[in-house]
Amino acid sequence: MNAGGAIERCEKMFMVYCPVLIRLAQACSIPVADKPQTPYNARPMAKQKKHPEGTIAQNKKARHDYFIEHRFEAGLVLAGWEVKSLRAGKAQLVDSYVLLKDGEAWLLGSHFSPLSTASTHVIADPVRTRKLLLNKKELERLNTAVQQKGYACVALSLYWSKHLIKCEIALGKGKKEYDKRHTERERDSDRELQRAVRSKGKDD
Repeated sequence: MNAGGAIERCEKMFMVYCPVLIRLAQACSIPVADKPQTPYNARPMAKQKKHPEGTIAQNKKARHDYFIEHRFEAGLVLAGWEVKSLRAGKAQLVDSYVLLKDGEAWLLGSHFSPLSTASTHVIADPVRTRKLLLNKKELERLNTAVQQKGYACVALSLYWSKHLIKCEIALGKGKKEYDKRHTERERDSDRELQRAVRSKGKDD
């Protein structure tokens, strides 16, 4: 047999037996090499879910009425519809305050507006009392300050911490009327200064 005939015979045998060998390898769970991946045929990477971030709501009234001294970060026990509302920024803390009772902390007076897409079988109470999550040492410190030292416990803000919702609470002493007026004057002065800086930037 000449060389050309031998090559032709080998090619025919390869075409016949190669698919059979591949199916046999797959049936026996033997890995079969795929085509090498290139930037053109590689599988697209799954998109990582981006967590919300930033401040959801602030209690400017508390900063106006109290000298803020000690701050704490608290978790919140929330229902599903409340998380959706906070994700949409539908929350207010203007009339909120923190109640310390029986070794636990509660957020009262906050307002979370339910979305129109909220489940109809859930009774959404916008101003319900919400439990704050703090460790035992923090709760003891808050209780001592409120009961023995005359501090008030107020909620300052709601914000995202990675994928969790946190509430910043604080111990504060109430301002007298002249203190409030001083705070207002400082705020007005800051606004005037910011306006002047912006105007100067436009002129330049």
